Amino acid sequence: ISACRSSCRMFASRISLAPRWLYRGAKTSTRSRSESTVSNVSEIVEGILQDVQKVGNAALNKYCEKFDRVPHKRLTDADIEECMKACSAQEIADIQYAQANIRRFAQLQRDSMKDVESETQPGVILGHKHIPIKNVGCYVPGGKFPMIASAHMSVLTAKVAGCDRVAACTAPMPGGEPGRLPNTTIAAMHLAGADEIYLMGGAQAIGALAYGTETIAPVDFIAGPGNAFVAEAKKQVFGKVGIDLIAGPTETLLLCDDSVDAEFCAADLLGQAEHGYNTPAILVTTCEKLAQETLVKVEEELKIIPTAETAGASWKDYGEIIIVDNDQEMLEVAEEIAGEHVQVMHRDWGFFKENLRNYGGLFLGEETNVSYGDKVIGTNHTLPTMTAGRYTGGLWVGKFIKTHTYQHISREASVEIGDYCSRLCGYENFAGHKEQADVRLRRWKPGYDTKYYEGAQNQTLLSRPQ
Repeated sequence: ISACRSSCRMFASRISLAPRWLYRGAKTSTRSRSESTVSNVSEIVEGILQDVQKVGNAALNKYCEKFDRVPHKRLTDADIEECMKACSAQEIADIQYAQANIRRFAQLQRDSMKDVESETQPGVILGHKHIPIKNVGCYVPGGKFPMIASAHMSVLTAKVAGCDRVAACTAPMPGGEPGRLPNTTIAAMHLAGADEIYLMGGAQAIGALAYGTETIAPVDFIAGPGNAFVAEAKKQVFGKVGIDLIAGPTETLLLCDDSVDAEFCAADLLGQAEHGYNTPAILVTTCEKLAQETLVKVEEELKIIPTAETAGASWKDYGEIIIVDNDQEMLEVAEEIAGEHVQVMHRDWGFFKENLRNYGGLFLGEETNVSYGDKVIGTNHTLPTMTAGRYTGGLWVGKFIKTHTYQHISREASVEIGDYCSRLCGYENFAGHKEQADVRLRRWKPGYDTKYYEGAQNQTLLSRPQ
């Protein structure tokens, strides 16, 4: 057997595959990919949300002070100006560069969404309109790793979509003096076009956006990633408001042949593993030599990188290196995993672009990587996790837009359509529905005799009483 082939074992999944693991983290086999890695969250979040909904600002501040040491605050123009001044010229220029790229791609997406109107048959005009959501809330994660880029991805994209009001929030900086503002995050929110900026985080912030308080008007839709408590809060308020998606722990999946080296693979695995303690980072390859060298290189890098504590924990528990026989098998494994970020470093990456169907975002060729997409290149970084890529894509300008249909028809068309509608309603015993058609037919179809269906099986036709 060559160095770039494998022996066969069964892959624990819904389909029969034949990869083998060179490395498998301690918790990868004990947790379904469709389940959260954090437990006992639902009850805590439910209590917070109920409290905020019933009590308003007092409850919001209680939890903000408990978790972030200060009450919530709506930033004034002066606060925002101070944050802008606290940023260096290079920081502002970098934010503006990233936002220009993201705005450009979001606008391209928006331009692809066309209103339609057509005469589908004589006298029948049908159409749809794309209408931006009026009030949107954008959650931007803070804390140990303040996600400046999430401001671009949510706030800016919502404004490109045409949303009237975008209320953005983020938590204060941890440690040090309580209530410290995350200057670069606030600057990014402001430059992206946020209409309101609040210093608040966690499930309580989601509750305030969804239900409103004495001073915060409720929104209709909430976007943005967050920790397990934020994700659970979005899940629980869904229905009251719309949400983009429920984001779990970040995931990365590398699909590689022997055209790439271990240095790239190790960097790209650990670059995402540093997100937290439960980040799946997976390499699938046809090359056993690459697999072996990557395993060694990952361990070497974990002795060097400053974020080794989190990246190392994720790699220990949720890292995987899987060896497969061929590209088709690699594709099948990738389809089953349905990873959030799928990075294809392969001489024939076009095969995966053409055939891969279940993923969040696709990164093709060794020249690009997930970090480019996370921060600057233009595509959105809020993507489906925990196999949700099987049924949805990620955040994009279309998430902030509703598509509504309309119709108008001529009287002649109303008579034709009404004849069919009347009979179809009768088959279903919907007399009221039927009368909506019949009242028009009696008005515009000379000699029309309304017929009523009687009985569960619609066996008898009765004329309308005169």
